[in-house]
Amino acid sequence: MSTDAWLIGVVGAVWLALAALYAFVPAFHMPGSTLVWGAGAIGFIALAAMIASAERRNSSTASRHSTERSREP
Repeated sequence: MSTDAWLIGVVGAVWLALAALYAFVPAFHMPGSTLVWGAGAIGFIALAAMIASAERRNSSTASRHSTERSREP
């Protein structure tokens, strides 16, 4: 995975941690924020997964094209 995918995944993990803090720490008194931060975390994690999937697809396509070129006379 590229640095972009890793960084977006880390951002998603931070958002998930903040959502958990808002949900379980009574001193914050922010139950509505839990849904916002949780939805943001899901969005960032999904984005990181899509980037990683696209990178894998592109790398397999590139390797397939390079092997096809090497077989040509």
